[in-house]
Amino acid sequence: MDMELVKRYAPNIYFDEREPFYPIKIGCTIFTESGPSPSFRREILLNTEDIKYVIEYAIYWDFDIQHLFELEHVWVYVDHTDRIADCEASFHGKYIKGLLKDRSNLEGNTHVRLYSQPGKHAFSPIAQLFELIPDFEKVTYEKAGSEGLLITSILKNRCNTNENINKMVGDYLKQFRFRPSMKYRKYELSDDIFTDWETLYNEIPRLIEDKLKVIIQASENSS
Repeated sequence: MDMELVKRYAPNIYFDEREPFYPIKIGCTIFTESGPSPSFRREILLNTEDIKYVIEYAIYWDFDIQHLFELEHVWVYVDHTDRIADCEASFHGKYIKGLLKDRSNLEGNTHVRLYSQPGKHAFSPIAQLFELIPDFEKVTYEKAGSEGLLITSILKNRCNTNENINKMVGDYLKQFRFRPSMKYRKYELSDDIFTDWETLYNEIPRLIEDKLKVIIQASENSS
């Protein structure tokens, strides 16, 4: 894995000033031909006449405001002149365009500026889009902790949850509830946050187990 390459084109992510959770690891995959994403239910379609490679950034958080375990994605398309040709970003189980038509959210020529939905971390090149989500403010406050430990296909047969775990996770997350400020600032990604997807995939169960230990201890201390 060419880590200098993935860092060169990594997105610049802007978070709400009151955001309590930030990325822990970013698992990267470089596509030089079309193929299935290893971490998201989609095909990466690469027209080799126009596109040199696509870099997939699978971005891992310990939490979003509603649950333990969070994985969001950005895909950066680079052409044969080493110029960013396109970008896509995950948005609540789907994905949207990450690069504006006028390319006005491109910073330093190699970094797409994306905003992270407060507490939920879906991506958009336009921050105002989040305010159109019907429960935008409720999810960060009234609905904080409502989903417990989130078991997705990535975790199937690798992690388990139950009513007791979900309750402890929910109680733990309620202490982080907040009202979005709607003021965003760039979060600097450290060099050591980047790894390859396979390494991150293998590490995720341990990351979750470590957080569950903290949550269980917090629950016992409050009893």
